[in-house]
Amino acid sequence: MRLEAPSWWYRKQDVLASILAPLGALYGRIAAGRMAKDPAYRSRLPVLCIGNFTAGGGGKTPTAIAVATTLKAMGRTPAFLTRGYGGAAKGVVRVAGQGADEVGDEALLLAEIAPTFVSADRVVGAKAIEASDADIIVMDDGFQNPSLAKDISLIVVDAASGLGNGRVMPAGPLRAPLAGQLARADALAVIGEGNKAASLIDTFERAGKPVLHAKIAPDCDARWLGVLPVIGFAGIARPAKFFATLRGNGARLVESHPFPDHHRFKEREARRLLKAADDKGAMLVTTQKDWARLPDDDEESAVTELKNRSRAFPIVVRFEDAGALTALLNDAAKRRCPTQED
Repeated sequence: MRLEAPSWWYRKQDVLASILAPLGALYGRIAAGRMAKDPAYRSRLPVLCIGNFTAGGGGKTPTAIAVATTLKAMGRTPAFLTRGYGGAAKGVVRVAGQGADEVGDEALLLAEIAPTFVSADRVVGAKAIEASDADIIVMDDGFQNPSLAKDISLIVVDAASGLGNGRVMPAGPLRAPLAGQLARADALAVIGEGNKAASLIDTFERAGKPVLHAKIAPDCDARWLGVLPVIGFAGIARPAKFFATLRGNGARLVESHPFPDHHRFKEREARRLLKAADDKGAMLVTTQKDWARLPDDDEESAVTELKNRSRAFPIVVRFEDAGALTALLNDAAKRRCPTQED
């Protein structure tokens, strides 16, 4: 079970980070060696990877959705390739009516936008997409995985948190040493407001690599958030970010309940949330990912009742310069031709 990113990852100085630094250095050497391997396979379709340098909470999935939506407006036929974290599916599975238990919560959101293939083996997944009607592959995550060649890797960073303390896991949030990751990144998407990504932006700009700016915005009329008091709950990498988004859109947040990333809600947790809503006359609001993960097939279950009584707050990533995004995607689409044979 993936836990919430520890807060000390985002402090400049921390005793625990220093203690774990040797382990981070060892993990970093292993990760760097893995990333340095030549790709095992290059698809005949263009491959656009949406990734990040750090673990958790960067906004990859909503960015991937924004990218696929733009590609469709350009007349392309994208398909998503994702690992399906939290799902039990084996091999390669095209998402079509499965639940989060099988394909993961993120895959369910992606499948609402474009055909979505779940596969831990990115090469097998890419080959399955090649056999479909798609003409471009959008990878949600997988930047550090070297098996499938990427034509363009768009790195997502949260402007409010940046790269944290700059250390490699478990001493910090980096998935691999920064230098090796930078060398394989083609463009940067800075999400939200803040100055924590300033040095990273400067690094990309000095290298002549595109830097795109975007914001998280509600994908609905958010006035309903102010009708009643709100109890927010979220099982994502950074729940505090979601609660801040609710407040920023007018919610009177009387309680906030964070859970581990990709959390499977238990009966007692559901009953506690339902009771809190009854006691305070509040509405329950959660993320799209959490709402998709809640089961709805057991009328006697408190978890099913939680889903029925909760409302998801939908968000979308909006790029400030739509033309810059279109230019980047055109570049990715032109790098490989669907009729080209390897």
